[in-house]
Amino acid sequence: MASAASAQIHDEAQLPDGTKAHSAHVDTFAQDHLPPRELWPDFVFSRPEYQYPPRLNCVTHFVDRWVEEGRGDAPCIISAEVSYTYRELQALVNRIANVLVGRLGLVPGGRVLLRSANNPMMVATYLAVIKAGGIVVATMPLLRAKELSYPIQKAQIALALCDGKLSDEMEKTRAVAPALQKVVYWGSGQPDGLEALIADASPDFKAVDTASDDLCLIAFTSGTTGDPKGTMHFHRDMLAVCDGYARNVLRANQSDRFIGTAPLAFTFGFGGVLFPMHIGASYVVLEKTSPDDLLAAIERYKATICFTAPTAYRAMLAKLAGRDISSLRKCVSAGETLPKPTFDAWLKATGLKLMDGIGSTEMLHIFISAVEDEIRPGATGKPVPGYEAKIVDDEGRDVPPGTMGRLAVRGPTGCRYLADERQRKYVQNGWNVTGDTYVMDDDGYFWYQSRSDDMIVSSGYNIAGTDVEAALLTHPSVAECGVVGAPDEARGMIVKAYVVLAPGVAGTPALVAELQEHVKREIAPYKYPRAIEFVTQLPKTETGKLKRFALRQIAQAATSPSSGTAA
Repeated sequence: MASAASAQIHDEAQLPDGTKAHSAHVDTFAQDHLPPRELWPDFVFSRPEYQYPPRLNCVTHFVDRWVEEGRGDAPCIISAEVSYTYRELQALVNRIANVLVGRLGLVPGGRVLLRSANNPMMVATYLAVIKAGGIVVATMPLLRAKELSYPIQKAQIALALCDGKLSDEMEKTRAVAPALQKVVYWGSGQPDGLEALIADASPDFKAVDTASDDLCLIAFTSGTTGDPKGTMHFHRDMLAVCDGYARNVLRANQSDRFIGTAPLAFTFGFGGVLFPMHIGASYVVLEKTSPDDLLAAIERYKATICFTAPTAYRAMLAKLAGRDISSLRKCVSAGETLPKPTFDAWLKATGLKLMDGIGSTEMLHIFISAVEDEIRPGATGKPVPGYEAKIVDDEGRDVPPGTMGRLAVRGPTGCRYLADERQRKYVQNGWNVTGDTYVMDDDGYFWYQSRSDDMIVSSGYNIAGTDVEAALLTHPSVAECGVVGAPDEARGMIVKAYVVLAPGVAGTPALVAELQEHVKREIAPYKYPRAIEFVTQLPKTETGKLKRFALRQIAQAATSPSSGTAA
């Protein structure tokens, strides 16, 4: 972990070499609504790979350079419907960029909403907006009109590009989002559809000469703690996550074929696109992303690197029989905490160590992880080279190893919210305070405890719900579970578990007692769930994360003890 004294920390108004690049943005709305400079985190550029030139359009790095270097015919995007080489993707991106600028009026700095499931056109439009100097605002395909209207109004978005299959909610959005002036659909077959517009567009387009610190992405958070926050990222940030995590931890090569299930509107998901393009590798884009679909695609396309959430790996375990996924050589797990039982089960079944990692939309991608040879099962890992991390108390003071506290991190990427007072909470004393509770051990490994607002305080004990979840998951009767605090008159709060049982298992009072005793044997007995409720499914976000806040609301609303409550 780099020390503050040795790190090169720069005012974001200047590039690492001390110069200031002139913005290419004509529409300055996004620039004008960055947080005040004094509220930005410290940005650390302590390694040579993070030294970027003053002028940079990241798409030239991800696509154009491979064509220029003679690798244009190498495979890039692979899907069941259509596949593209780097040269073919470049031509498609250029045609879209020409239409954006020449027909749809996009100027540098203009925001464009993207709405689609994972498919090749989603990737192409994403890259085209950035190449044209615009700012991408990608959205999850399941969002409804009310949810879509928020980023449109917040970011003052006038143009949307949308998959025709999702037109119903997009059309409803027009009525509640007056900022939105035009929507262009692809896959619609209409004469004004995107395919028709690009049919006679030139396949040549010179990338807009943007500054490396020009904005190119506003990624909205999932809004689990209030209105979604727009996190603002520069062109150089898109390279930094590749030069940091992908280069130093993942260590892929040009022969690798990536695959993943996270929505491309989610920064974890789009990282699975940027990482292969950073090195000239290829990736499989899946529109259907169930565990069965993922396994079938790994087998069909001989994928070598998989990105998905812990719940998906756990679900795939029961479906491995008869599948040939021997092509896999690396598996990345992120999006939520990785329970050790899932790590152990996947290792036993496949011989592969799941590479855990924590990232955030604010930081763009993973900032703590570990290469396979340095993984400690149960630990998230160490800071990605170029990042620093520490544990602080509620007042922001550093705490010694072995002490539970708040995770603080800084590096070449960091939090800049779009016109949001919550910037003051996320960035404190120059550090990004992620909202996660961690412990750092004497060797510098970071061990996840819980989200800071998910800690259960019962009879004076601090209990991390994830500890209880991990213990429950080692019982063969438990398929999934979520653990939260439930109000209790005597203890203030008790540990309550919501459990999805394995197929064929009946939820009985005897099983409640058995699970409680099992947890007592696995972890400190005071952490055991005093209430257990069997459910058919758990509330989850579109990215597969457990909605613990939804479980807390259910627990708080309960007016009578569940049948599984134990004294």
